[in-house]
Amino acid sequence: MVNTQPEVPELRQPWMIAAFEGWNDAGDAASGVVDHLLEEWDAQILTELDPEDYYDFQMNRPHIGSDEDGNRFVHWPNTVIYYARLKDFDRDVILVRGLEPNFRWRKYCSTIIGVGERAGVTELITLGALLADSPHTRPVPITGSTSDPALGERLKLEPSHYAGPIGVNSVLAQNAAACDISTLSLWAAVPHYLAEPPCPKATLALLGRLEDAMGIPLPQGVLVEMTEAWQRGAEDLTEKDEEIAEYVQALENERDTSELPEASGDAIAREFERYLRRRSTDPEV
Repeated sequence: MVNTQPEVPELRQPWMIAAFEGWNDAGDAASGVVDHLLEEWDAQILTELDPEDYYDFQMNRPHIGSDEDGNRFVHWPNTVIYYARLKDFDRDVILVRGLEPNFRWRKYCSTIIGVGERAGVTELITLGALLADSPHTRPVPITGSTSDPALGERLKLEPSHYAGPIGVNSVLAQNAAACDISTLSLWAAVPHYLAEPPCPKATLALLGRLEDAMGIPLPQGVLVEMTEAWQRGAEDLTEKDEEIAEYVQALENERDTSELPEASGDAIAREFERYLRRRSTDPEV
């Protein structure tokens, strides 16, 4: 039996960071951020949601495999909630990693937010990624919105005015807002002609914007090397396919024409601030 009312350890004003595979996760960029932080922070499982309540197993098939002792087991699609204690800082983190559910979205989101409330969460950050007309030769665009005016002013974001189809990220944020938890949504634009996951360049870009929001240095680990390898692969593809090369050039021209000079200046300033944060905790940076 899955425990939906877990005993929550004492945490220090934790952030909640959530990402979901599926509609919200082009190139696995958003779930890649959470996977990366789970490993870097040695996060521990707090609880799991019962997959029977939320998933259609014909659409999201379970997988069978073997453990180190050769015992066979079935891995079910699921959502897991983790926590991590950040020893170098005065706050902790709850991380939500799962597959967008097929059923009972309202119960699903209220269960996650309920765990967050018991842990003392005051801020929810959801991560997403979408396929876009974005050239791989340029920095990955990150868009966002927030319900927190102070955070919006600091990050130069505004409340969302989007109207249209949504994913579970938006439902989770609405549920959080109803519980007086401030929300931030960050989305990466993944080149649609390079849609095959993973896309570490988009993951690294999301991680950088998440760092801006949290105001603490976040470990980059192997993401820099993975991004460089991905970039080389993208360049090889472009060199071998003339049609793609022409298309990328058209996207570059459009991007360079529409991008305002002050936007580039803001990006440089953010990167310098990240450098200073990392240097304050690691003199070798």
